[in-house]
Amino acid sequence: MEINKLNDFTIVLAGQAGQGVDSVSNVIAHIFKKQGYNVYVAKDVMSRVRGGMNSVSIRISNDRKDAFVERIDLLVSFHIGGYKHLENRISSETVIMGIGDFSGVENEIEEIDFIKIAQEIGNRIFANTVAAGAVCGFFGINEEIPISQIKEFFARKGEEIVNKNIEAFKKGCATGSHIAFKLDKEFVISGRKDIENFVFMNGAEAVGFGALAGGCNMMSSYPMSPATGVLTFLAQNAKKCEILVDQATDEIGAINSTLGAWYAGARGMVTTSGGGFCLMTEAVSLSGITETPIVIHIAQRPGPATGLPTRTAQEDLNLVLYAGHGEFMRAIFSPGLPEDAYDLTAHAFDIADRFQIPVFVLTDQHFVDAVYCAPMDKFKEKEFKNHIEVTKKDYKRYELTDNGISPRGIPGNGDGLVMVDSDEHDEQGRITEDMEFLRPAMMEKRFFKRKKLLEEVALPPVLSGCEEYDTLVISWGTNKAVANEAVEKCSKDNIAHAYFPQLFPFNKEAKEIIKKAKKVVVVENNAVGQFANLLTQELGVPVDERILSCNGKPFSVEDLVEEFNNL
Repeated sequence: MEINKLNDFTIVLAGQAGQGVDSVSNVIAHIFKKQGYNVYVAKDVMSRVRGGMNSVSIRISNDRKDAFVERIDLLVSFHIGGYKHLENRISSETVIMGIGDFSGVENEIEEIDFIKIAQEIGNRIFANTVAAGAVCGFFGINEEIPISQIKEFFARKGEEIVNKNIEAFKKGCATGSHIAFKLDKEFVISGRKDIENFVFMNGAEAVGFGALAGGCNMMSSYPMSPATGVLTFLAQNAKKCEILVDQATDEIGAINSTLGAWYAGARGMVTTSGGGFCLMTEAVSLSGITETPIVIHIAQRPGPATGLPTRTAQEDLNLVLYAGHGEFMRAIFSPGLPEDAYDLTAHAFDIADRFQIPVFVLTDQHFVDAVYCAPMDKFKEKEFKNHIEVTKKDYKRYELTDNGISPRGIPGNGDGLVMVDSDEHDEQGRITEDMEFLRPAMMEKRFFKRKKLLEEVALPPVLSGCEEYDTLVISWGTNKAVANEAVEKCSKDNIAHAYFPQLFPFNKEAKEIIKKAKKVVVVENNAVGQFANLLTQELGVPVDERILSCNGKPFSVEDLVEEFNNL
């Protein structure tokens, strides 16, 4: 019998919303992690509670791989439409199990009616456990670990339910083992011992952890996919982490109450998507002129309007960059992996507090919904500082200073009066119409922060690949991992990848890194190349190629390898 030591394998589960595809994928992912494998889970769902066709890709690998691949090695179909839904991703090497319309299909197929097996056990609700067992049996995984997880997971539902699920798992396992036997293959999982030091985390949780690490103690938001995961994560941990979480009546109330919280000395964040943020833009200007800090997380999805609410995009960079009337300073960060989200979100709180500006953390649906296996040592506790001063009687909230940053006081913390106003104001905070001195002075003060950001704290691009590169691939946000892997796998020599964790303003090293390349290529999920345009506008560097996608799907490794090979 052939021994097949797997190092990179993709399992895809397909079924209708309501069939529990997400639940099964969660069980399978945890089982493989227990076996010592890196696990990466990507979700492709329709915008409906029941029906439609959804799929979840589980990529298991010996080394850390956090990028989506088109390839399907094992398809597990819960619905007759599962095969047709994923037909364009299936190759002749794909093994298929489950139910579907397989007429004319020449792949190795094992038709399994998970629901029928579950009903024989006593209830169709055990179908998911049957499917999980079939996958484990296919890979020859020892039953001990999965069964212990089943006991733990279902313990609160009573002994009978635990025993029924164990029976369902074993029946599924026997079926999966039969398929492996038919293929004359024995799969040996050759995982890593250090994977026990990795933690399962989706992108939304990583943003939430980063907020807590940055001292966030207040969240006000109105639910909107795909950003709601951050709101629910912080709400679930509100009591334990001593954070006030408010589900506002609308987005306008959410951002204004968060600004009020900062004014009173709290550290607040809002989380939303593009459509919700549109309602917040007037308050962003309020943050700008009152110099009240705020952190805003935006999980992007395709627009305009409702667009594709459960798909992914990088279409809101321009919205964030120019949101709000008038001119004022802001900073924008965009994480590519959970550890980036942790670091950058915590950093966003520090930048907002230090420079008294709105700061944005820009993610997308693919990132916040994907589940990663992240090294635990990347999530160490951080120290943060509140940049708040005790006020004196002659306190000036908007004092004109050499560095453009006025001392920030809060009501009740000292003898001074803390005045803020949305009108232009003098140093105390009183309304002014002095157009000869105060208006220009206040504008210059607010914009002087940009120079400080550029000089002191703007984060440089992260380089990987060839050190002496001719071709430089540039990405931001969720494309970090897929671009990294594609650069490693493509056939081109002298190619490197630069991931930009900070989208605005730019670190002074960015221009030099780009100027070294003979060809500059930008990868992003929008129709016009918003970041490519920004690079040229701000740094004066030409972009030679734009690899763009606006179909709502993430880039795959195969997509980018082909694109890079053709450069």
